[in-house]
Amino acid sequence: MKKLRFLSGLLCSALLLSALPQQAKADNGSINVYNWGQYISDGTDGYIDINKAFTEATGIKVNYMTFDSNESMYTKLKTGGSTYDVLFPSDYMIAKLIEEDMLAELDFANIPNYSYIDEAYKNQSFDPENKYSVPYTWGTVGVIYNDKYVDEEDIGSWELLWNEKYSGKILMFDNPRDAFAIAESMLGFDLNTEYPADLRAAAQKLLEQKPLVQAYVMDQIYDKMEREEAWIAPYYAGDYMMMSEENEHLQYYFPEESFNLFIDAMCVPKNAQNKAGAEAYINFLCDPAISGENMDYLGYSTPETEAKQYMDQETAESPIAYPTASVLERGVSFLNLDVTANQEMDSLWLQVKTMGSLDNYGSVNSIAVWSMTVLLAALIIFLAVRRAQRRRRIARRCARWRRDLPQKS
Repeated sequence: MKKLRFLSGLLCSALLLSALPQQAKADNGSINVYNWGQYISDGTDGYIDINKAFTEATGIKVNYMTFDSNESMYTKLKTGGSTYDVLFPSDYMIAKLIEEDMLAELDFANIPNYSYIDEAYKNQSFDPENKYSVPYTWGTVGVIYNDKYVDEEDIGSWELLWNEKYSGKILMFDNPRDAFAIAESMLGFDLNTEYPADLRAAAQKLLEQKPLVQAYVMDQIYDKMEREEAWIAPYYAGDYMMMSEENEHLQYYFPEESFNLFIDAMCVPKNAQNKAGAEAYINFLCDPAISGENMDYLGYSTPETEAKQYMDQETAESPIAYPTASVLERGVSFLNLDVTANQEMDSLWLQVKTMGSLDNYGSVNSIAVWSMTVLLAALIIFLAVRRAQRRRRIARRCARWRRDLPQKS
């Protein structure tokens, strides 16, 4: 168990109140925050309640909502109906949001604590000029397993997720990007491949796994792994750190092939209602004391070296949260795929989850094209029949008209 906390929420609020920009302190009001589930210190186990401490320091109320995948967050944002002031998307999704002009440029005068972010996490490909995002965490994807039930000789590769010995006790990601990346890694493909043949091969690999999978999950993984309803799952290292606190038999390894290395960051949507309040919130989370306490609770990796002095030493030196350079060499960051590749992946993922095999046309998109072709052909036939019927009716009327004409003598 981690040592008793040394920094209370009340102390954090007092320390940070003086550091907040005056505009943020004066604005008050509220902000709508949209974050991943179980992705902020909430006051449990003696840790700081981040949102409560922020409100105490600024007077700004936090309306806090959660999502379980980048894709579900994007859909909610794209379809409208709700407005958010702060988002926590991952690297490739940030690139997509920037490309679609959905993010506001940040005013870094309101985020002075950005100076604490390590240079290694700036100027990333998803936001090369650091205009739209501030790193929140970084981490890896690996395999979580229960050492009570899983044999040591079976671990080390992604292949464990396809091992028939553990059928019915295996969980899988319930989002296409993470699921496809695992299959692509096993097949030796680039995790950012856009080739239709590669995507189809990955889908076929996932389809082969399907009979062994107990459930496709995101946040549900906590209960299933902690209660030993399932024994094996791919997931994020930070979440493993939290789960291992609840079940000492849970272990984690970095697959010998390749794995996703990601950065999650804080952004402000273009339609935010309280941009200054959002930037004050981002600044608050960047304070080293807050970041240290927050990451200590989460188990995720901090992008601020300065924050480690406020963390439990065991967490700050964890080889899972902070793997060696040789391990990180196998890590691959996701890039934003082009529209066609994203649609193909989504279509194939739908087939994996709902069908017993991949169709002969290669994707649901192909089915749609084929269906539209059939419908168009049917429409052409229908119109041709209607025209023929109309001509027959006109011909009959003309025949009656000619019949009724006075006959010449």
